[in-house]
Amino acid sequence: MDNLSTIIKNLHPLEIKVLLHYSSKDELTVEKLEHDLQYKEGHANQAFSWLSGKHLVEVTDRIPHTFFEITEVGRAMAQNGTVEERIVAFLKEKGEKTLPELASALGIENKDIGSAFGQLSKEGVLSMTADKKASYTGKELPGRVALTVNLLQKAVKNEDGKLDMADLNDAEKAVMQTLAKKRGAADSPFKVLVRETVKYKLASEFENVKKMLKEAGITGNEIGEVTPKMLVSGDWRNGTFRGYNISIPPARVIPGRPNPYVQFLESVKDKLTSLGFQEFDGPLVETEFWNGDALFMPQFHAARDIHDVYRLKNPTHAKFIEEPYLTNVTKVHENGGNSGSRGWNYHFDQEFTRRLILRSQGTVLSAHQLHKAEIPGKYFGIARCFRYDKVDATHLSDFYQTEGIVLGDDVNLRTLLGFLKMFAVEIAGATEVKYVPGYFPFTEPSIEVHIKHPVLGWFELGGSGIFRPEVTKAMGIDCPVLAWGIGIDRMALMALGLNDLRELFSEDIEQVRLRKAKF
Repeated sequence: MDNLSTIIKNLHPLEIKVLLHYSSKDELTVEKLEHDLQYKEGHANQAFSWLSGKHLVEVTDRIPHTFFEITEVGRAMAQNGTVEERIVAFLKEKGEKTLPELASALGIENKDIGSAFGQLSKEGVLSMTADKKASYTGKELPGRVALTVNLLQKAVKNEDGKLDMADLNDAEKAVMQTLAKKRGAADSPFKVLVRETVKYKLASEFENVKKMLKEAGITGNEIGEVTPKMLVSGDWRNGTFRGYNISIPPARVIPGRPNPYVQFLESVKDKLTSLGFQEFDGPLVETEFWNGDALFMPQFHAARDIHDVYRLKNPTHAKFIEEPYLTNVTKVHENGGNSGSRGWNYHFDQEFTRRLILRSQGTVLSAHQLHKAEIPGKYFGIARCFRYDKVDATHLSDFYQTEGIVLGDDVNLRTLLGFLKMFAVEIAGATEVKYVPGYFPFTEPSIEVHIKHPVLGWFELGGSGIFRPEVTKAMGIDCPVLAWGIGIDRMALMALGLNDLRELFSEDIEQVRLRKAKF
């Protein structure tokens, strides 16, 4: 009885109304509380969370649901037509055009024009002439385009802009797989939303609690806060107040100390500077030029998809790109320049390259440093990066990387592996490490270093490689350059004994105090 009395004293009005309104035979969900008790979704979830903590409700089932929510890109496509429709309509009316001409005339980015042309070419709708112009063959658009249009229109008509996967037929599901992304949906027509319907029932102990609530005359409508309006109207005189425990001790006052993660970052800096590295830094706002083009990432290539970026709304573009680097990089992309490569063989868009974004990778700092680096030389930076990403135990949308380059005639792959081992073993504290081949447009060979976490298992610590000549020679460098981008958050995850990256930025100060930094 004493335990039940304690529970009742600690019940919130949101919990009380649930206990009084339902019986143990009712199947409860968030949607049911929203409908019956006019709770908001957050209030319903909070009520279930509190009641679960008191063992007054039990989970009976979890039903996953997948939805596809239309994006701004998708709404624009629903209004203006898909890229495929617009390309075919334009070529029908205007005749043969180069891909850059199509991009300029239709106001569509080069990479989207390139992707659409490539797919339509495979399907026989478009072809490339001898003088590198796109031509319409006369073949009808494939059925997937009509299905795409239908899905876009259905989503636009829905008030919430969502389509339930359960309502789609097999053909629509197949098309949706090409249109929707879970992460980085900024340039996709749909983004994937996975939701879970949780079903609850009131536990056996609930009947006793409900009886005591009724005997005590507790309704859940008790006043918890006196507002100015109540004071003016005098309504507070007619209400019943919630009980308050005035014997609760005040919060402790604890002197501050350095945050363990900050101490870890400083320890990494100390380690690298003691090895003779010089630190570099750069702005959070970057251009597409330094963030990707200077790293030999083509403006149309699928490799850009792994670097979904946040664009600036105002201003949208930088005024200029420094010379001779703009000219050098343009030549490298178009024909290889002086790198010995054939380049990417496309028309380099010098307006696109000025577009302003939030830095999406630390390697941009290395690109900036190359043309002013000493040879031999060693440089590093700790870069805050921003990337549209699904947040989980090993991914954040706002994260840190430690970025570095080593220049010199004598450096080689063995040198690089030594640095990777230092990061994995000496800094992260990993006992199991493996190196696997990787792919990055700006390095060859490319290596990923993976470490084994005692709870999370194997995950990638970062990527590395030797910069390609297309990157270095455009910046006036003619010697081997080792480069790496290591997730410093992930190193801290291992070194501090955590199981989730989000714990590094926890608002729970008590957990932060308990975390012992060893640096």
